[in-house]
Amino acid sequence: MIARRIAVAACAALAMLLSSVAAVARDAIDQPAILVATPALRDQLYGASVLIVTPVGGGQHIGFILNRPTPVKLSDMFPDHAPSKKVGEPIFLGGPESRSALFAVVQRQGRGAGAKLKLASDLYLEIERDRVDGVIEKEHQQARFFAGVVVWQRGELEAELEREYWYVQEADAALVLRKSTTGMWEELVKRARQNKNLITTAIEPVRVAGSPSVRFE
Repeated sequence: MIARRIAVAACAALAMLLSSVAAVARDAIDQPAILVATPALRDQLYGASVLIVTPVGGGQHIGFILNRPTPVKLSDMFPDHAPSKKVGEPIFLGGPESRSALFAVVQRQGRGAGAKLKLASDLYLEIERDRVDGVIEKEHQQARFFAGVVVWQRGELEAELEREYWYVQEADAALVLRKSTTGMWEELVKRARQNKNLITTAIEPVRVAGSPSVRFE
């Protein structure tokens, strides 16, 4: 098969990351989730970003930026490949690592069919060249394609959460595959702030007899 789909070395490196950890440590995020950058995160790439993230064991995580579409389409990259011409959506910049690698995130109802990693209840990640090819050819209507990936080494994401760089929300396949990402970050920040306010206002002051008011924060 034509070696157009993915940089083999980059793919192999990520595959090793996914499979080499024998014992899974307890992570700050121990299941797939949506990360929404808080205003405190001022970075050219990650500022105002939304990511899907999942643990891969040993305190490590990987993720993909959801709201960084590029002007490049699969048909631009592979003009002689007929299935690529059927994919109208752009390739998204998934992250700074392995930018020469192409990743497919695909929605499958009730079947992982050998996918390397599960990102939500019905959302799967394909990283191997032949399997990404298969998604392009047969499942592109329920998929999104990313160039590059975000990788957090052990403890890095936990440290970012402690610095309040991210709001954490439940993983949602519909959000990951949403056609337009315009306004996505603003929408999710507003939702996160509303949820935080609901939690804060639900905690009422508790008066203990003979003592000042005590508020549980």
